[in-house]
Amino acid sequence: MGWDGFHLHEFVIGQQRFGPPNQEDDAFGGSSIASERTARLFSVLGRAKAKAMYTYDFGDGWEHQIVVEKCLAPEPGRAYPTCLAGERHGPPEDCGGVPGFYNLLEAISDPEHEEHESLMDWLGDSFDPEDFSVDEVNRRLAWLQKRRGKASRKK
Repeated sequence: MGWDGFHLHEFVIGQQRFGPPNQEDDAFGGSSIASERTARLFSVLGRAKAKAMYTYDFGDGWEHQIVVEKCLAPEPGRAYPTCLAGERHGPPEDCGGVPGFYNLLEAISDPEHEEHESLMDWLGDSFDPEDFSVDEVNRRLAWLQKRRGKASRKK
């Protein structure tokens, strides 16, 4: 989505919840939330039709259902994870969830809308809701590719 991870979030896979490690929970007898840092996708979503629910920013309530359609053998020489295709720009952080995003799209497309100018100032000139860049997504995934490479070399 292009979000910066400023908000609380969690993944739910089956009955297990995954999220950022919480030191307070650990100090008071453990947590029902497993660490997203140590979970590996192939362990929790490594089969076709596996499903996860991802919730980001509990205030805005972004919910995404993730379904594994197919598992393929990795291509030699390709860095993973990698984005192959996509459509449209992700919603900006703090835009108010789905209703707020639709309001934002309506306001920025109509110069006469009462919120047009303030939202354009907030967004900046570079926001285009139709824009999508595979290269930009892969640039943002690069740190995971490096991390994965280090883990593979340790084995």
